[in-house]
This record gives sequence, C-alpha cells and structure tokens, in this order.
Amino acid sequence: MRTRTAALTVAAGAALLAPVCLPATAYPQESEPGGKPARLNGSSASAAVQEGSVSAAALLAKTGACAQVSRGKYRTDDGARANIPVCGKRGAVFWKADMDIDCDGRPGRACNRRTDPLFLDATAFQESNGRQLSAERLPYVVVPGPSRRWSHAKHGITGGSVAAVIHRGKVLYAVVGDTGPTELIGEASYAAAKSLGISPDPRSGGTAGGVTYIVFNGPKASPIENHRAAVTRGDALARQFLRQN
Repeated sequence: MRTRTAALTVAAGAALLAPVCLPATAYPQESEPGGKPARLNGSSASAAVQEGSVSAAALLAKTGACAQVSRGKYRTDDGARANIPVCGKRGAVFWKADMDIDCDGRPGRACNRRTDPLFLDATAFQESNGRQLSAERLPYVVVPGPSRRWSHAKHGITGGSVAAVIHRGKVLYAVVGDTGPTELIGEASYAAAKSLGISPDPRSGGTAGGVTYIVFNGPKASPIENHRAAVTRGDALARQFLRQN
C-alpha cells in the first residue's frame, strides 16, 4: 500500500435491482458494553455488508465505461504508475482503485498515534457539532485534495456527499469525510474497510485493488456523522443514477 505523508489529510478544509440484504442501522459504536468488539451495521465487525436496495452489479454496469473528467490520472500508491482517471456521468463521478486505510480524526481504541504512526487528529470535514470525524466509527471515503488535475468541489462534491463503495459484490454507503494528497486516489476510513470485510489495520490493511468508488453530486447526508442518513440518501441517489441517460 502507499506510503502516506503528512499531507495525506487536509484538515478543516429492473433485473439489476436487488432486494435489501441487510437493513441500514446507525453507524457503529467504538465498543460494546463489557469491552466486546464493536458491531458494524447490524452484523459482526468482520463481516461484509450489503446496504440499500441497488445491487453491486447494477452500479458496476453503469460505471463500465469511463468519460474522464480529470485532466490527468492518479496513482494508487507512492511510486506507482499514474493510471487511475476520475470518470463522470450525470449524477456522479467515479473511479476504480485500491483501498488504503484512513485512521485520522477523533482518536479511539483502533485509531490513534500508537496504532498508526502517521495518525492525524483532524479530518477535512467535521461533525455537525464541530467534533472531528471518527474513522473507526464512521464509514467515509477520502477524495484527492483539489488541484489542476481535478477538484471535487467543482463537481459538486464536498463533506457529507454520499458515495457508494463496491467491493466483491457488496455495496457500502459512505460519506466524503476527508481529503488526501493531490496525486493519490483510493482510500477510505477504518470503519468503511471493516464493513466491507477488508482489513482495516492502518499499518498493513487495505486491499490492492478491486474497489469502485461512486460519489454522487446530489443532496448530502445530514448530519454527516449519521450513517443511517448516508444509507437512506445513497440508496435514493443510486436509483436515480441508474435511471440517468
């Protein structure tokens, strides 16, 4: 996986439709009474999830062709070849990359300076009460910092925008919660990885490929920290996205 730098987080700144496999629940707690591991989205912390009513197959079919909207392409890791474009269709932008683990934001048992030597106690976007996001509790994705290559804000993407993250046939809805280096792409929070059955270890976790990120430019999830709101909003936006020409 990539070697992260201090710039990785910029702070303060239809046959194809499938029935719901698991109900959306509030985003996970850091731990349960008695010190038991946290549970994610109503299932065990290590289990992959399927959220909403739109299938991974439908979303992947919709994003099969890329109309590039970025001026250049991104690297998945430091030293890798720049070969990942940001693509666009009406209603969303998307890319297909790896997943590195963002453990930044409010510290907890899993995300702190001891578990992650490159830990930063801030995220680019904050909760509705002003607190930093919790990477180990909230599924969120990281978008590249704005540059001449591509600027998420110019495409209607900001903190709280909803993303569908697809891996091995599973769909997870997350919010845009942080920004990263201007030349790298493919990153999500500890909670997002764990929900998809990907190792969330900030040192050695993540996956080398096979992840599709679809970020919708419609209404945001509100409040940003409420995962249930992201699932509800994301499911509606995904259905709308499939209907677009």
